[in-house]
Amino acid sequence: MGSGNWGSAIAKIVGDNVAAQPGLFDQTVKMWVYDEKVTCPNTGKERSLVGVINETHENVKYLPGIKFPQTVVAEANPRSAAHGADVFIWVVPHQFVPRTVASMIDEVKPTAISVSLIKGGLDLKDNKLQLCSDVLRQALGHDVSVLMGANVANDVAAGQFCEATLGYSAQPGSFTNAKLLRAAFHCRTFRVTPIQDIPGVELCGGLKNVVALAAGFCDGLGFGSNTKAAIMRLGLDEMKLFIRHFCPEAKDQTFMESCGVADLITTCFSGRNRKCAEAFARAGGSRAWADIETELLNGQKLQGTLTAEEIWPVMQYHTLCARLPLLTATCQIALEGRPVASLVDFEEVKSMHKLAGAEPINDTLVGA
Repeated sequence: MGSGNWGSAIAKIVGDNVAAQPGLFDQTVKMWVYDEKVTCPNTGKERSLVGVINETHENVKYLPGIKFPQTVVAEANPRSAAHGADVFIWVVPHQFVPRTVASMIDEVKPTAISVSLIKGGLDLKDNKLQLCSDVLRQALGHDVSVLMGANVANDVAAGQFCEATLGYSAQPGSFTNAKLLRAAFHCRTFRVTPIQDIPGVELCGGLKNVVALAAGFCDGLGFGSNTKAAIMRLGLDEMKLFIRHFCPEAKDQTFMESCGVADLITTCFSGRNRKCAEAFARAGGSRAWADIETELLNGQKLQGTLTAEEIWPVMQYHTLCARLPLLTATCQIALEGRPVASLVDFEEVKSMHKLAGAEPINDTLVGA
């Protein structure tokens, strides 16, 4: 369910794995594609993206130059894609999840399972943090796992070695489902490690996009590796604090898996959030995020600002700002017009914490 850059890359992985295991999987992987007009590279004419994918076995807009195996078939209708499916792989932007589920829910088999690759989609419901996987689980009424990791889509599609973390629940049958999902994803170049920790895996996948904004601000301000390394270390520390506040059951191991430190490193050095945040900082914070997204992302969505919009009110409601200075500064810069250069204003940090009545801090903190 989804066919952007990452959705197309993972469809190739799954399509290849399905073809290699005919005794376990049906030989058709239906990929729901939001149909739009694209310029066909062969003819120069505008055509349906679904038609071009099924004819050329290539997503010419979001993953050009990479061929899908014959097992992958594009579908323009979510209901058609869902019909008869045993496993749903969710790779749509999180804001489209309710609408997409509503359009195909009556086609979902009672025995189906899902796995979410969606990074973001956090909400505060009844004063508790609700994850995108929770929304899917409640809407679909079946087991939902999560897959996150240091996975740049183009590198994955090109067959460069990488890892991912498969988070599954403690509910009966979830481990069995995780083994099936691992068979669908795991291969020589895409190493999948299962761990029983859905909130830890999923929140790492979302929060690292906000830290990546801070890393992009750092690049745009012209700072070097020392500053960026400090931002990344602080970011991981604050991700852990945020996750532990809401999900104390999250495992220490999770932060050292691909979904944790590895994904943070990758995202802070490459990826759309870092790139767009660098452009934002170079413009002195004066450019609209929508303009930057349109210029740099070729129709893809900027996840970091969306996640910042989700966690910022949660942090304020739960009075976490003084304990999360980097995330606080990043949200204020991205959303409220705070000067980009204040990301590393240590004196402001100390004064803000003093005003907030927080414990004394040293000069290693970033933000306010």
